Amino acid sequence: MLKYLHLSKLHFFTHISTFVIALLFCAFALTACNSGTEKAPDVSHIVVKLDPRRFDKDLAALDTNHLAAGLQQLKAKYPDFLDFYLDTLMGLGIHGNYNDTVDAIHTGLKTYLTYKDYKGLLDTIAKHYPNVDVANEQLVKGFKYLQNYYPKYEIPRIIYSVFWLNKLPAFLETNGNIGINLDMFLGGAYPYYSSVGIDNYMYKHMEPSFMQVFVFMLICDDMYPFRFDNRNLLDMMIQRGKQQYFLSKVLPDLDDTMRLAYSKVQLDGCEKNKAQIYNYFVASNLFYETNMQRAFRYVNDGPNTKEISLDCPGNIGTWLGYQIVKSYMKEHPSTTLPDLFKQTDPQKFLQESKYNPR
Repeated sequence: MLKYLHLSKLHFFTHISTFVIALLFCAFALTACNSGTEKAPDVSHIVVKLDPRRFDKDLAALDTNHLAAGLQQLKAKYPDFLDFYLDTLMGLGIHGNYNDTVDAIHTGLKTYLTYKDYKGLLDTIAKHYPNVDVANEQLVKGFKYLQNYYPKYEIPRIIYSVFWLNKLPAFLETNGNIGINLDMFLGGAYPYYSSVGIDNYMYKHMEPSFMQVFVFMLICDDMYPFRFDNRNLLDMMIQRGKQQYFLSKVLPDLDDTMRLAYSKVQLDGCEKNKAQIYNYFVASNLFYETNMQRAFRYVNDGPNTKEISLDCPGNIGTWLGYQIVKSYMKEHPSTTLPDLFKQTDPQKFLQESKYNPR
């Protein structure tokens, strides 16, 4: 069974002179400064106007005794989003019939706004997010990098929303708006996540700083949708690896632990055991697995990948796909980010990546 290595403690002998210790620290500093990390491009000249909206606050502020009038005002402020939220997202079936006698409003929507648990959730969101300045700043920075690689990309409207703990962090509305459900970013310590079936290995995704990751994953998937017909696990691994590479370019301030939601111990373990991980996929003939139920096991979050080791994190196929993509880009330095997604033959991509973890 594969065992992950642990960092051993460094022991310094007392007779080592201060001069030698100083040399050791200088050598470490030089190594860190020349680690080969690619410098992020200068995007200070790119101007991004975000125009965010707080639908969650506007929804919470509705007078529940006069919902029809309030919905009409919301319709003017959110002409496309409101009906998408009420009918497509929540499935209330109001369809623009804003009348207090309509059952979907009188008993449906009103229940969400007055029932103590739902009202408590709105109060919690308001407490955690009196403003969304930090989130907006992070998104603006990401959109600047995105426009650096895709100059014609049009910045969508960001609408902060709530979806009542229904496990939907972010979504793309039909007219291109991006909705962010703040109830999914209340921090891993929020006590009610477990009650709706969110496992503790997912709690890192519930932190406010992960909001930007979900948004740009959504954008990447919208720009480069994945077709599952006649695909195998290698296809999925390369696609997820490209997604991670995309995120590393538009969110260069986030390290791999944040984007992959791995701990540093998990990431170090993957790096130290990269040969064993790769050999497991080869020896098990997993690259050509077409059973999607089995394939998803390796490219979705989970507590671990027990087939390799109980210490091996979940989503290991995405991690490995990312290593292959990085190797490919190193072998093909002139490949642009848009060009990367044009390489659609996974077997050829793997060969041309020359990925060798040994």
